[in-house]
Amino acid sequence: MDPNTTISKNGILIRLTGERWKHIVLLHPNLSDKQVKVLKTVKNPDYIFKGKTAELLAVSKLSARVYIVVVYRENKPDGFIITAYDTTDVRWLFKKELIWNRDS
Repeated sequence: MDPNTTISKNGILIRLTGERWKHIVLLHPNLSDKQVKVLKTVKNPDYIFKGKTAELLAVSKLSARVYIVVVYRENKPDGFIITAYDTTDVRWLFKKELIWNRDS
């Protein structure tokens, strides 16, 4: 498998294009060494939330207070990552519709 792809919880191939990765590190330079973590978050998240439109938000805990959020779309036969960022403020996130979590 291409190192810039992963499989989502729904079994859909998800791509992280070079253009999207440049966008992510330009806006969030603290993620520049976390490309593997971004892909792993889609593959094995702690939570998946429904976005405002057709996107999904995969979320993994990086540390006690920091979460990584990866926004992606699932299209058949494949999907793609839109953006990713880390955050310590997840109150807004947990107000969204929870689709999946590790504990369920």
